[in-house]
Amino acid sequence: MNSLLSSIGMIVHLFESAEDFLQSPYVSDTACLITDVQMAGISGIELHRFLIAQDQGMPTIFITASPEESIRPRLLETGVVCLLCKPFDEQALLQCLDTALKRNRDKDVMR
Repeated sequence: MNSLLSSIGMIVHLFESAEDFLQSPYVSDTACLITDVQMAGISGIELHRFLIAQDQGMPTIFITASPEESIRPRLLETGVVCLLCKPFDEQALLQCLDTALKRNRDKDVMR
């Protein structure tokens, strides 16, 4: 995924954990967060909720290996752009990314 996004000109920062991301200098500059639903430590869902509570919410794309249909509506209610199930098509990721970046631009225009 890193090479795909880099190949289309995206600046990509990878983190070992949600905690590493939160401690990085990139949180406030992140245009789109792509995270796994289940991670060691803080889960992707907890990370997303934390960012919203801190008024640092950003367009988010979730990836999961174990799709639970009950989780999709709850995530989409919180402004999640997409929930992709592994393995996913590169085109699906790019479409989600396009939607996320449009949301980010729209949010900036409204400020």
